[in-house]
Amino acid sequence: MDFSSLAVLSGLPEQDPYNAVGVPIYATAAYGFADLEDGAHKFATNQGYTYTRIQNPTVAALEARLTALEAALGAVCLASGQAASFAALLALVRSGDEIVASPGLFGGTVGLLNQVLGLMGVRVHFVEPEAAAVESALSEKTSAVFVEVLGNPSLRLPDLEGLARLCDKRQVALVVDNTFGAVGALARPLEHGAHVVVHSLTKWASGHGSILGGAVLSRETPLWQRYTQFTSPDAQGRIPWEQHGARCFLERVRQLGLSLGGMVLSPFNAYLLFQGLETLELRVERASQTALALAGWLQSQPQVAWVRYPGLAPDPAHARATRYLRGVFGSILTFGIRGGLEGASRFLAQLRILQAPNVGDVRTLAVHPWSTTHARIPEPARRAAGVGPEMIRLSVGLESPQDIQQMLEEGLRAVEGVAHED
Repeated sequence: MDFSSLAVLSGLPEQDPYNAVGVPIYATAAYGFADLEDGAHKFATNQGYTYTRIQNPTVAALEARLTALEAALGAVCLASGQAASFAALLALVRSGDEIVASPGLFGGTVGLLNQVLGLMGVRVHFVEPEAAAVESALSEKTSAVFVEVLGNPSLRLPDLEGLARLCDKRQVALVVDNTFGAVGALARPLEHGAHVVVHSLTKWASGHGSILGGAVLSRETPLWQRYTQFTSPDAQGRIPWEQHGARCFLERVRQLGLSLGGMVLSPFNAYLLFQGLETLELRVERASQTALALAGWLQSQPQVAWVRYPGLAPDPAHARATRYLRGVFGSILTFGIRGGLEGASRFLAQLRILQAPNVGDVRTLAVHPWSTTHARIPEPARRAAGVGPEMIRLSVGLESPQDIQQMLEEGLRAVEGVAHED
């Protein structure tokens, strides 16, 4: 089926006692067993339902829909995008291991890598997401390469296929944060060789900025045989690879992230996300068309020093965007206000567009990454990530393109007096 059909048909329950059209909300903590053997079997295999911290029918429907949209082997849903990144990496690393990561990541991800995994004895090397640079940073201790499909907010697009070939050769997992790929509506990194993708479902999957959610997905791969956690006996004496095959990675994510870590997605949130996915492609296409028009218009404005949008032909990411993105270029653009921090402050003070640290909403949202999402990162690291004091990140919504442009014009008029300051 096409993406649009999968978005509305996949994941629906095959049987329902009331023949409901849609997915029910299973608001229950625990599930009953027929007898001792039934309970023992379900706990031993994770087949069926035991406790909502581990699995829930509403969440399972969402996982099935995500699997279809990303053309994945399977999915595990968690409480947030941050939880998804943490659980995915936790399943791959052990104390003393190393991760190679792009320097242009979301600020929260940088904090997770440095401050959380760092406490666990995991060392992180930040290098440009190009095969040659990554290869020079790999070692025998490297357990994962972590990049974003589009840098947040740099909009840098890595060479996914080049990195995938390198990671296959060196037997290292390529983990791609595909949040800006809009759950497959914009990009499908698994089809280009990534082993794992993670998502903040809070963004495009929800579309309304009202709930949190995250997901980890993987593809069929023999790579997991390289990791001792999948080839050594577990606490019950079972070898995960022999028991689950390529699904052993997802089972470890479920165990560490949900069963033991408790980073559980509410069935109510799963229900809303399930519905949000049904209009995902329409929202992404409409917002992308508006973003492309706005990016072209912003280039002509004297108060704007630069514009980054992968749909613009001169953009450094454009060639790869035409290769890796699925016909549209996304709803995120960034631009620099002349006058630096003062210019950005004046612009935002007069801007009627909502200012909030979210993306993928039906409403257009603006944010100043230097002072918000990346404020806790040291200045050299911020600049290395492509974030400067003049940068504005715009997540384009579904309002009239003319209205968004008018509101941007109002903000730009406020910086005319500082337009040529350094």
